[in-house]
Amino acid sequence: MSFINVTPECHFSIQNLPYGVFSTKDNTNRRIGVAIGDQILDLSAVVQLFNGPILSKNQNVFLQPVLNDFMALGRQAWTEARQTLQKLLSSSESTLRDNADLRKIAFVNQSDATMYLPANIGDYTDFYSSKNHAYNVGVMFRGPENALMPNWTHLPVGYHGRASSVVVSGTDIRRPNGQTRPDETKPPVFGPCKLMDIELEMAFLTGPATKLGDPIPIAEAENHIFGMVVMNDWSARDIQKWEYVPLGPFLGKNLGTSISPWVVTMDALAPFKVPNAKQEPTPLPYLQHDDQYSFDIKLDVTLQCHDLKEPVTVSRSNFKYMYWTMKQQLAHHTVTGCNINPGDLMASGTISGETPDTFGSLLELCWKGTKPLDLGNGVTRKFLQDGDEVILTGYCQGDGYRVGFGSCTGKILPAHPI
Repeated sequence: MSFINVTPECHFSIQNLPYGVFSTKDNTNRRIGVAIGDQILDLSAVVQLFNGPILSKNQNVFLQPVLNDFMALGRQAWTEARQTLQKLLSSSESTLRDNADLRKIAFVNQSDATMYLPANIGDYTDFYSSKNHAYNVGVMFRGPENALMPNWTHLPVGYHGRASSVVVSGTDIRRPNGQTRPDETKPPVFGPCKLMDIELEMAFLTGPATKLGDPIPIAEAENHIFGMVVMNDWSARDIQKWEYVPLGPFLGKNLGTSISPWVVTMDALAPFKVPNAKQEPTPLPYLQHDDQYSFDIKLDVTLQCHDLKEPVTVSRSNFKYMYWTMKQQLAHHTVTGCNINPGDLMASGTISGETPDTFGSLLELCWKGTKPLDLGNGVTRKFLQDGDEVILTGYCQGDGYRVGFGSCTGKILPAHPI
């Protein structure tokens, strides 16, 4: 238990302690903080209390405006920091609990904080690792016989995305303009995207850097996975459909990618491991691992439209539906010797379960526009309209507590007139 009040429904229990970057009106400097209840512990105010064998020599990492330097220290430092924080915030520890002056400068109400991207994201990769999602999309465009491409069950398919347009939750997303070909008997046209979509994803942020030419063996992959965020990879489906052959996603995906501001560490997620998906055929040796590295993370997709009094949940999914694990993704990503850096973002791809109420995109939920969603009050959606807000949330349920990510939100703005 913590001396900070945390309700059972709160995402930010003492079992969680996720990291984020924030500022306040009275101090506009960006600082690293840890969420606990409805508070943020400002680590720059308590940096002197990190006196373990690793962090006592590296306290300056908590004086930075981003998490990259802390991520670079590696797994032992991350665990040491977590142990220190859990001790400092526990109800039985007096260091913070009984020091009113220190508490006054160390704690900030989350409602008073502005959140930012937690790291400088140098590179961003988006995988395509949900078998249900890949199958659904394949059925739509190629039929059930050819739904999965021949390589899909042999390797984690992915592509390199645009890091510059990754934004923190709460950032508005502009509907893009682009080329589309709504009538396949006529030339393409230019104008606003008409099939604006979401993708329910999660992503992990990487830790220590590697050298160009050196792969990460799958047995070492966990040492390079710092923590996870909830992610919405906004998608312009009509632009994507026209452009993606032969090289894959480009303008249909680079318009914006939203992530939740709090990074939940792998230590916090460890109690929620579940068996990995059964993989057939057996992957090649460099992708094999026997330990569990799938997680029971409950995920919701909610829409808020201007004609609705309250948001409507349209999907309830779970990260455990993933086919390829994060270890496999990272081992495959680097098997060529591709180097990574602290704070690189590696996304799961759209997460879909086996039933329609667990699908992770409007493309699937509305089955390519043929089954409009009934949101009540006479409101329906096939794809997103201007002014629609999308709210993604995720959490793990413990015994009387939650380890959660908060929310990942974004509102669609009208396209620029061109």
